[in-house]
Amino acid sequence: MLKNSWKRFLSPALDLIYGFFYVLLGIIHFQRLFLRFQRTSDETNMNHQRVKYRQVFLLPILLLSWPGNAQDISRIFSDVVLRLDTSEFSLASDQVIYLDKSHLAFQFTDPDPVCEISLHAAPGRSLAGLELLPSGDFELIDSLLKINGETIRFKVRFEDLVNTNYLKFTFAPRDSLLRDSGLLELNLLPYTPTYLKLYPVSDELYIGEEKVFELLTNNMENIRFERDWVEGGNLNYRISKTFNQIRIHIVAKSLGKQVVSVPVKLKKPILGENGEPVFDLPVIEHTFLVRESRLQFLNVDRNEVTLDDSTQSQGIEIQIDNSRLLKMQKTYRIEKQEEPGGSLIAEIFTKNSLTNNEVLCVLRVYNYHRKSDGYLYIKDGDVARFITNFEITPRTSVKKISIMRDGNWSQSLSVYPGETIDMKIEGIGLHKANFTFEELENVSSSDSLIRGEQMALYKFRVPMDVSKRRLELFNHAQPTGISLNVREYQEPRPFDFIWVDYQGERNKISGLPPTLLIDGTIQNLIFGSDPDRIDTPEKLYGKQYLRLDITITGRRNELIEVKTIDNFVICPGLKSPRSDNYNHSDCGINQFDLNKYFRKKTSNLEIWSQIKLRVSHQKDKYNGGGFTQEFDMILRKSHSFDVEVSFPAGLITVSKPNTDSDDQRIGQLTGISIAMIAQFTFYHPEKINIQRPYKIGAGFLALNTFNFSDDAANRDIGLVVLGSLYPTTKDVKLTFPLYFGGGYQLKSQKWFFLIGPGIRIRL
Repeated sequence: MLKNSWKRFLSPALDLIYGFFYVLLGIIHFQRLFLRFQRTSDETNMNHQRVKYRQVFLLPILLLSWPGNAQDISRIFSDVVLRLDTSEFSLASDQVIYLDKSHLAFQFTDPDPVCEISLHAAPGRSLAGLELLPSGDFELIDSLLKINGETIRFKVRFEDLVNTNYLKFTFAPRDSLLRDSGLLELNLLPYTPTYLKLYPVSDELYIGEEKVFELLTNNMENIRFERDWVEGGNLNYRISKTFNQIRIHIVAKSLGKQVVSVPVKLKKPILGENGEPVFDLPVIEHTFLVRESRLQFLNVDRNEVTLDDSTQSQGIEIQIDNSRLLKMQKTYRIEKQEEPGGSLIAEIFTKNSLTNNEVLCVLRVYNYHRKSDGYLYIKDGDVARFITNFEITPRTSVKKISIMRDGNWSQSLSVYPGETIDMKIEGIGLHKANFTFEELENVSSSDSLIRGEQMALYKFRVPMDVSKRRLELFNHAQPTGISLNVREYQEPRPFDFIWVDYQGERNKISGLPPTLLIDGTIQNLIFGSDPDRIDTPEKLYGKQYLRLDITITGRRNELIEVKTIDNFVICPGLKSPRSDNYNHSDCGINQFDLNKYFRKKTSNLEIWSQIKLRVSHQKDKYNGGGFTQEFDMILRKSHSFDVEVSFPAGLITVSKPNTDSDDQRIGQLTGISIAMIAQFTFYHPEKINIQRPYKIGAGFLALNTFNFSDDAANRDIGLVVLGSLYPTTKDVKLTFPLYFGGGYQLKSQKWFFLIGPGIRIRL
């Protein structure tokens, strides 16, 4: 840090020194041009004069380009402070020179931290109009907040600091006071504490034996290592990463005490004692005692051999370490045990020696072997001469494929467009496989991918536009005979795509009330759908299999007609992502008039007739699921007109005399009369077929048809306008309405008014 502070202090002085030398060189260059101009001839003088002028004009440009005029970010910012968790880092105290550039160094542990940054303006500078340019390395959470003219604060979230290189903030000045500065770059250097240590459980190794030890670390993602074997010296080693462990594999080649030295690189540095970035961890060193095996170990250039018909009958060529005891053109047995009588694992036929101190052999395998089972003994007859070790594994074979459905593994090999599936492949020799499916995208991450000899887990995405019905499984570009079946979605969708038109206006049935009271007649009853609403780019439902049940009853609830429309299929429209892939052979028309299915048309239905519609998904197509929508359509009127015959009895009449005298008298109680009235019946507006308790009409009244008085001469026929009040009880057959009204008696030729009860019988 002290070194960096001195460099910042000396920077202005160095700029002045550089400027002085540039001016001095310009003056010397100008003098030489002037002397040459005096010694030349007139013609040459003109040519050199043009050269002189060009170079003299270059002098101001040269002066303007000296290092002292280069814009330094410290001229704009007096300090930059970065706050992370409870730590604070500033450009004044945490500046590091890396790759000949100044960097603000800060320590992190979380690879995706949220940081707050404060920018402080240099004296005489204003940060108004400063803009942070976007970058894929971070996300701006809080926009730039100007605290005052000299301080700006904002907040960012970094993305994967471990694997991000050349991290920087780039500012674009918009204010005229900063516009001459161009783009301002603040270089950042994230560092994180990291260690990697080796604590072996045993310090003994044996010639040719591979030992594996765990390396302890606090930051696995920051370790940079090569997966290949590092050969040279007396020990070969390689570093591997398995699940959440880093391990070192060591193979000894020489006897005695041998030291393994493993250099380790880091992705993000640690800070050294002087504050400089360090990308190398201390070398991992450990001393092992290498002991000699009882038999000489011969390395084979193949770690694994597949047992199949070819390797069993014809064999494969391998290279094995040479030995003075190994004879050419000879067949050796390979067994699992050193003692005689072991089972035959393989045979090696030595062909000839190679210049690289290896022997070219033909290996034929007959049985399986794992390295973990122990060494293999190379025998001359029944006598063991050498030891070696390699794996003999079965040929890759897939026995079963399972797909996760609803948290459970299912053996159904059906997949659907657009879905992401977890797949488990079971068999033998799967660790050697390279599985691919036609048109499927392998989205397995390194953390979720699990592969073993008998099981492999994958994650695949089925493209929305998958075109094939069968997706073949390939292993190393060779078909395995196993395939997935691509099925279209067949899920019930709510009935927001179904509509009904009963009065010239389409209504979605999902928004209709259970009961519709319709004024007037229904000329056409259109049932239809909007196929473009079934599928969306986010969700597929597939073909909709519907059932339509229709029941029509009359005003007295008598059954008029029952109709069922089965196997009514609606296919998604052209806007569906899978429109071209559906089989449209069984798709019905999108709309039709239900009247074509009725014997009695809807236009001929009487008042208070009822049409009951029930739309449902076919249960057998959706494993017993689906939606059901029911609604009733009832024809209604506010009133009705009919002719009724009733028997008013005991009417009290008020007769008006024919003369101009005021003799108006109340008549006596009449007998039973007969009334034939054309009258209006009124209905309750919010209830179904509920009549109002009153009626009004006009017609004929035969007074005293059944006379109860002493004088029968008062029989008469009148033209009347009658109102009647009926009891509201519906289920009574015999009722006694109350009549009132008036009219004109044809026989007596006088006007009269009447009121009285009557008799009404419902059959």
